[in-house]
Amino acid sequence: MIDLPYAMAGLLVGLLIGMTGVGGGSLMTPLLVLMFGVAPQTAVGTDLLFAAVTKTVGVGVHHGRQTIDWKIVRRLAIGSIPAVLFTLIALNVFGQLGKNTSHTVLIALGALLLITSVGLLFQRRLMTYGATHQFAHSADSFAPTVMLGAVLGLLVTITSVGAGAIGATILLLLYRRIPVARIVGSDIAHAVPLAMIAGAGHWLLGSVDFALLLTLLVGSIPGVIAGSLLSSHAPERFLQLMLAAILAVSGVRLLMS
Repeated sequence: MIDLPYAMAGLLVGLLIGMTGVGGGSLMTPLLVLMFGVAPQTAVGTDLLFAAVTKTVGVGVHHGRQTIDWKIVRRLAIGSIPAVLFTLIALNVFGQLGKNTSHTVLIALGALLLITSVGLLFQRRLMTYGATHQFAHSADSFAPTVMLGAVLGLLVTITSVGAGAIGATILLLLYRRIPVARIVGSDIAHAVPLAMIAGAGHWLLGSVDFALLLTLLVGSIPGVIAGSLLSSHAPERFLQLMLAAILAVSGVRLLMS
């Protein structure tokens, strides 16, 4: 039996994922916990597999439209995949995060999302200020991108938040000459193996609700297809403002949790 509110939530988040690369953990996890009363660990585990399947569909669309930079994806994965495996091992050895620890992590991430949303609003000024540090596909961007991947691997495995919200924003600053739609596509492509491995680990830990996952996917798959098709047509400034707004909403929701 498909639960319409869950399916509509999946549709909305899928649309935002397709357009911006943001929305998987930063919106779905707070929605599940705060609006639907799902246990935090179950929300994280279920959302990771939800994001993996939803973003796989988005990758197909972005690849067909040539809006993925696979060099960026590889650099992120070099850092993120080992970080995911290390974090899953740590969770298995030391046990699941306690309620107080999980709450602290969500509060910290909420504050970070608000900071990055403000940074995105002033992105052009930041790019002008940092004009002497040219990354944009140079060798200098390799280490920061790998480090970003490692941080995302840690954050996503623990909370499911960060792959799109934080990753897309920082990539926009590291690769300033690359169109926003291409950054979005690259971020989505990297999030697929990241979320799949982390989600599989949470499944082994017993924190995935497959009935809930199926209902969310019913709405999200058509949503991400529509969003991916729209992303390359929307003005870049519009996408930047949308990213900033989503990050701000996500941050507030996490701070209120």
